[in-house]
Amino acid sequence: MNERLLCDVSLWSADLANLAEGMARMEAFADSFHLDVADAHFVPGLLFFPDLVRALRPMTKKPFHVHLMVERPASLVEEFVECGADVVTVHVESAEAGAAIEAVRRAGRRAGLALRPDTTVADSLPYLDSIDTLLLLGTMPGVKGQDLLPSACERMAEAAALLGKHRSRVRLVADGGIRVHTVPLLRRAGADVVVPGSLVFQSADLAETFAWLRGQ
Repeated sequence: MNERLLCDVSLWSADLANLAEGMARMEAFADSFHLDVADAHFVPGLLFFPDLVRALRPMTKKPFHVHLMVERPASLVEEFVECGADVVTVHVESAEAGAAIEAVRRAGRRAGLALRPDTTVADSLPYLDSIDTLLLLGTMPGVKGQDLLPSACERMAEAAALLGKHRSRVRLVADGGIRVHTVPLLRRAGADVVVPGSLVFQSADLAETFAWLRGQ
């Protein structure tokens, strides 16, 4: 587990009509920015696309974590890397997961693997040698405002144990249902990184909110 909790701030929760302002507000506090990409097939709805990532890239020096919630991630990796992605996470449920991770590695970027809440943690085993990040969704993907599922912390602890020798190298990310009452639980279960959205964008005192997050 990292010495301090890292914050991968979700831009999905920013004012989408003024992303630049939201990023500027978070710049001093975020460890990275999380950009969800959805294709309306793997998950409901459509979310961030390459040209948007390209337009946002000059606005910050913080890393971009692109989370591909799509059926065919392999064909998208190169374009998102060219647009400024530092970390690209793909879903184990995609038939292209292995090929997409290989594409991320060839591009010299950090590769992540994501698991839906209804996917067994053991499904990540074949990929542990190839990834830098293991992301566990604590809510069903593609829908905002959900509460953390009861199984989320148990799954996080299971993933921490499963990583074994990889634990010092692979970061565990908790994505979804990040609230004041859930962050301490996820942290104790093994999360190295959380993906806060409304928790920070609706905060009246960012310095206080992030100081609290760092202290978990």
